[in-house]
Amino acid sequence: MMNNKDPETPELTNEDKMARGSAWMTIGNIGSRLLGVIYLLPWIYWLGEDALPANALFGMSYNVYALFLMISTAGLPSAIAKQVSYYNSINEYRASQKLFIRALQLMLGLGAVFAIIMYFAAPALARYAGGGVELIPSMRSLSVAILVIPLMSVIRGYFQGLQNVAPYAISQLIEQVARVGYMLVATFVIMRLGSGDYVAAVTQSTFAAFIGALASIAVLLYYYKKEKGRLDVLADMSPGKVKVNTTRLLLQTIREAVPFIIVGSGITIYKMVDQYTFIRTMSGFTEYSGQQLKSLFALFSSNPDKLVMVVIGLATSLATVGLPLVTEAFAKKDRPALAKLVGNNLQLYTFVMFPSTFGMMLLAYPLNTLFYQPNRLGANLLIAVSFSGLLLGLFMLTSSMLQGIYKNSSAVLYFIIGLAVKFLTQYLSIYMLESYGPVVSTILGFGVTCYLNLRKLQKETGFNVGLTFRRVVLIFMLSMAMIVFAAITRGIFGMVFTQERKVQSFILILIVALIGVITYLYMTLKIRLADKLLGAKMASLRQKLRIK
Repeated sequence: MMNNKDPETPELTNEDKMARGSAWMTIGNIGSRLLGVIYLLPWIYWLGEDALPANALFGMSYNVYALFLMISTAGLPSAIAKQVSYYNSINEYRASQKLFIRALQLMLGLGAVFAIIMYFAAPALARYAGGGVELIPSMRSLSVAILVIPLMSVIRGYFQGLQNVAPYAISQLIEQVARVGYMLVATFVIMRLGSGDYVAAVTQSTFAAFIGALASIAVLLYYYKKEKGRLDVLADMSPGKVKVNTTRLLLQTIREAVPFIIVGSGITIYKMVDQYTFIRTMSGFTEYSGQQLKSLFALFSSNPDKLVMVVIGLATSLATVGLPLVTEAFAKKDRPALAKLVGNNLQLYTFVMFPSTFGMMLLAYPLNTLFYQPNRLGANLLIAVSFSGLLLGLFMLTSSMLQGIYKNSSAVLYFIIGLAVKFLTQYLSIYMLESYGPVVSTILGFGVTCYLNLRKLQKETGFNVGLTFRRVVLIFMLSMAMIVFAAITRGIFGMVFTQERKVQSFILILIVALIGVITYLYMTLKIRLADKLLGAKMASLRQKLRIK
């Protein structure tokens, strides 16, 4: 048989594959997240005075959709990637193909079932959320996306298992481009050329998730067609010694995925608690109209989430790069390596999250002006939600590490305890603090869970609490020093640029952020902290920047 590989092309090592895969995944992740925020600028502008209630409807719909999506995929994409990689590594390509086809069939079925449930449950879900009949169309439009997104997720998992993540990352970007493009065109046509009905604009904006999914599937199928010939040849050459009961394997995977679904849906579940308690509770003791309550919901939930989750996502992505190594060290019973990895992950998380969070708090007003509109309450709520974001990200990181050392039951138990705290404090917090109330109860709930997670991690891994605490305090102090320089810069340039206008707010944000980044980077390189957390490459960066 002919060898199709170029003899002059060296075989990629595992390190090369990981580096290439990480690069593609970073491009796809960051690109899609940035597109997911940038679209707000024209979208909010075209919606005009209806922007707040429109964003509330958008956020409420997506909260329900996210939960349905998490349940309908049942953790299968990651499991498929793992199993495909395993069978291909032992040259059983036929077995991995059979598993992939059966997973596609299962996802079609699950997607259809949960799409139907969401469609018919939409009136009740909308009514209990306080969104009224206006919320029903956007929920139903998202139920259509659930038909196809589980299918898309499995195909991505298959490519991940093939260690070819370029199609995964490219499909992410194309999905976002198609989704954002459709929703912006639809919103412009409806709000500026058509009826001006913001409910219709939101409905088309949520329906864009289906358009994006179709575009993503088209890209994935294109790459699958390119790979199919090679994979078929490899399947024909498979020894066929492994007999796989694909149905039993998939059902077992779903059972094992339940803890991951619960913990993975943690932030969404908290948002659902806010969604189904805030408006109903507030309407019981205040005189706010339904429209005003939707606007308040947008100010503490829908609006800040889009900004804060970008920071959380990037920080946790960076910190969780070492999670497979945590599992590997645990499996090898290498306790010193495990302890060091856990401590480093926690330090790396704060290294990114502290300056990002405090910077966002400092720039809350111009950020709110840039992406939404000048609003003092909105800016103050962005500050509060940014602070809660520290705990949301820590929950994601610590829960993932607990699952990485096979303490799934502990991760689920601690999440449930925190959720109970959220429930117990939710109504009193809303009664006393109104729109700040849900943020405070979220801080309390996730605070309890994070404490329990950290205590369990220390018990199981023995990571150096003293060293980690000292490093975290050092990072906090460096972040505060950065904020001082950034605040002075904001004060000086704030006399030139007003925070009440979008373009001037954008310029002010760029200048202050640039000073903040330069200051923080210089200090962390100067004291060699960046070297300890990010590796030896920081030394060469320091030499290039001539920092002694």
